[in-house]
Amino acid sequence: MNQNNEPFFEPEPHEAGNKMLSGSDAHVKLAVQMLKQIRQSLTHVIQLFEEGDVSKATRQMVHFVGAKKELESALESEVGLRVIEGVFDGTHMVASDATRYDVPPNYSSKSHLVEGDVLKLTIRPDGSYVYKQIGPVERRRLSGKLSMDSGENQHIVICPSGVYKVLAASISYHKALQGDEIVILVPSGNETCRWAAFESIKK
Repeated sequence: MNQNNEPFFEPEPHEAGNKMLSGSDAHVKLAVQMLKQIRQSLTHVIQLFEEGDVSKATRQMVHFVGAKKELESALESEVGLRVIEGVFDGTHMVASDATRYDVPPNYSSKSHLVEGDVLKLTIRPDGSYVYKQIGPVERRRLSGKLSMDSGENQHIVICPSGVYKVLAASISYHKALQGDEIVILVPSGNETCRWAAFESIKK
């Protein structure tokens, strides 16, 4: 968390250097060993699928998923990291247990996140959040006029196919004005989505 107790985006662990891991060398070595076990198990499952042994590969996959959860729990305990995956709903990441995690608007705007994108959240021992987009959904482009819903004080884009909300951070970044024709991204095949990603101002 930052000084305002708000989550923020930081580089992924491999980009952050040695500051990511804390604790004794023994804990670090154990973490590496656990991660290698996960990699080896997944490699074996992939090999079975490639060889056409679907039945055995499926059984191994079920075993792998269970073992992965156990290893993740042990890793969290030893290293102090928590790793959570969830789905972006336009403003938050929603985990499998329905817990909603704040996603920094600047990160959402920069990454052009849309509803349905799968995110990974790493919570560091100091409480700071690290987000990464790991499962982007298929997108389609739309164009429409930027406006403001005065009732909700919310920026919206009016398109022929519907009205979509956009983050204020993206409006500020692009220096867009009401009435501008802009290009947005929405998830393909999702007719009920309410939020869009601001891609550009249409020239």
